[in-house]
Amino acid sequence: MALTTSFSHTSILKHCSGFNGRVSSSNSSSLMGSPVTLLHYMLPGNQSHCRKQFVVFSRKLAGLEEAMKIKRERELQVVTKVKRRPPLRRGRVSPQLPVPDQIPRPPYVGSNILPEIASEHQTHDSEGIVHMRAACELAARVLKHAGTLVRPSVTTNEIDKAVHQMIIDAGAYPSPLGYGGFPKSVCTSVNECMCHGIPDSRQLQNGDIINIDVTVYLNGYHGDTSKTFCCGEVSDELKNLIKVNEECLEKGIAACKDGATFRKIGKRISEHAEKYGYGVVERFVGHGVGKVFHSEPIILHHRNDKSGCMVEGQTFTIEPILTLGSIDSITWPDNWTTLTTDGSPAAQCEHTILITRAGAEILTTC
Repeated sequence: MALTTSFSHTSILKHCSGFNGRVSSSNSSSLMGSPVTLLHYMLPGNQSHCRKQFVVFSRKLAGLEEAMKIKRERELQVVTKVKRRPPLRRGRVSPQLPVPDQIPRPPYVGSNILPEIASEHQTHDSEGIVHMRAACELAARVLKHAGTLVRPSVTTNEIDKAVHQMIIDAGAYPSPLGYGGFPKSVCTSVNECMCHGIPDSRQLQNGDIINIDVTVYLNGYHGDTSKTFCCGEVSDELKNLIKVNEECLEKGIAACKDGATFRKIGKRISEHAEKYGYGVVERFVGHGVGKVFHSEPIILHHRNDKSGCMVEGQTFTIEPILTLGSIDSITWPDNWTTLTTDGSPAAQCEHTILITRAGAEILTTC
């Protein structure tokens, strides 16, 4: 289950303090819709160090400008390949399902207040890893079963019922239920819904895509995973979006190991998504997971300068969201359901991983 976050991006341009030459000319170009003036300096021959610094500065600025240009052109592009569907509308939301009294609840159950993100990174000993593997394996089995239910005419509420029953039959608690007032046991996000869709009475249609996000709380540990499924006959464009989304997740995981920097994840995901012209949503992030549902580290899926390194025994999620159009979003009055602003489709997938000395172990498999 993704977290939401917001950041302000500031670019600071610094000039070399050793310049003693004169300005000979200037060229203007566009950066984020505003003109940027590049100054060309005539440098004395003995100022080679400053010349090298200036070349590096110029290259960085040119690269940033090109990245912003690509992003701007992609977001302004009209999505014509995918047949437009009627906008997603909220159906009837039924009451939340009961959980047997003997099943342990997470601490947040019973309060409608959204819990704060825990500041501690979750690193486990051998016993903790055993519990994490069990919770994550159950989450993976539930997700796999939920995917078999996806077909035209099935409602997301029916999927919620099936997921709920399978989780409590295993003696576990469906983690989304009651988290900050979330009324259901699973998130079901259809078509342009980026994430946190609330199951309701809407029937799935032929050609829809749906992300199902499952988290279970078993023996005091959370296991979190999601996948986007096709409903009936889905267009090649949407199939490719889902395929690339899964490849992005794989590349993000491949960047992980003890001592690796967290920012490598976003770099690898962005590089791959951009090859296909897809947007990488910045608002929603991965997170630490274990005894606590959501904790540090926050995992950014786009290019970033986040500090910090991974540690052996640590568990967290990677859960990129890709879009065919804008990466901007709007949230319904229910405070959960979040859609792309332009109505373009979105796809998401997620794994909980364990950092090892040599790499990362995917825990949410079965």
